[in-house]
Amino acid sequence: MTKVYTGASMSLDGYISGPAETGFEHLFKWYGNGDVEVPTTKPDMTLRMSEASARHFRRIVDNTGALIVGRKLFDSTGGWGGNHPMSGPVVVVTHSVPEGWPREGAPFTFVTDGIESAVEKAKALAGGKVVGVNGGTIARQCLDAGLLDEIWIDLVPVLLGAGTPFFDQLKDVPVELDGPVSVVEGTGVTHLRYRVRR
Repeated sequence: MTKVYTGASMSLDGYISGPAETGFEHLFKWYGNGDVEVPTTKPDMTLRMSEASARHFRRIVDNTGALIVGRKLFDSTGGWGGNHPMSGPVVVVTHSVPEGWPREGAPFTFVTDGIESAVEKAKALAGGKVVGVNGGTIARQCLDAGLLDEIWIDLVPVLLGAGTPFFDQLKDVPVELDGPVSVVEGTGVTHLRYRVRR
């Protein structure tokens, strides 16, 4: 059975972005604070992580067969120029397919009929590997629908004070988690993994 996880860099006070989409220089500092080069599918985007974070990141990339993202992220990145940095298929949850898409050769599938359909499509594309879900609204929808198996947090030692929480306005709370089932201490970040309790 294909596992579905969500993951995000998160501040100690629970935010995945600060007020008005700020704070990313703090949340993603660990992507560039080490000596180990981690290439992506984009030649101009080579990460430099600590050895522990690089091992952790490579494991995620190697084990992830498909990603699910929301339309907001897709639009804000310009569709990653036609190719996501982690490579592999990407399912975009949207109310309508953006103009000019799909493009030939681009790894994006647009799903307009809800999160359940998006997860089903991503599992089919994942080739037996795990499915990663973008944090925020899409992750909340998956959790509310009972489709999320694990939550992975890259916990960053910063307090943002306000912004976008990792999870907000959940339907059924509290949501109990098991773990952490994995703890990796990087430089300026602690990588945590929890299982959603059924």
